[in-house]
Amino acid sequence: HDFDFTAIEGTPLPAKSFAGKAVLVVNTASFCGYTKQYAGLQALYEKYRDRGFVVLGVPSNDFGGQEPGDEAQIKSFVTENYGVQFPMFSKVKTKGEGQSELYRFLTEGSAEPFQGEVKWNFTKFLVDRDGTVVSRFESKVDPDGDEISAAVETLLDAG
Repeated sequence: HDFDFTAIEGTPLPAKSFAGKAVLVVNTASFCGYTKQYAGLQALYEKYRDRGFVVLGVPSNDFGGQEPGDEAQIKSFVTENYGVQFPMFSKVKTKGEGQSELYRFLTEGSAEPFQGEVKWNFTKFLVDRDGTVVSRFESKVDPDGDEISAAVETLLDAG
């Protein structure tokens, strides 16, 4: 997909730089009950990155104002508290007016079982190497759990 992203550091980060990789897209927030999932996302990234897998953190302030900081504050928070090394984007809108192209694709352009407005922080979309959404995991699904690992393994084993 030909989306234009901005990395959390402020540099361009085109979606095509992730072509051929399996991707887990996660809308994140620093002050959410699920914020501790950053640790599991980092562990998942470390476990599978050498096999062509990447986690993409997408900060959003759409839910309860739980991501009020600017990009520098967010980057500092995730690095210092969770050792995040996976790519993070600048803040976006995941729903409603001004919704980012990425989230429009994920919630409207994917197969019907994965469609629908994002309901809360840390909703996860698993995208295959061809750019097709193949799974959606709601906030409560822990990235450390077997459900996501099994889906990632299946996707990576498929080539």
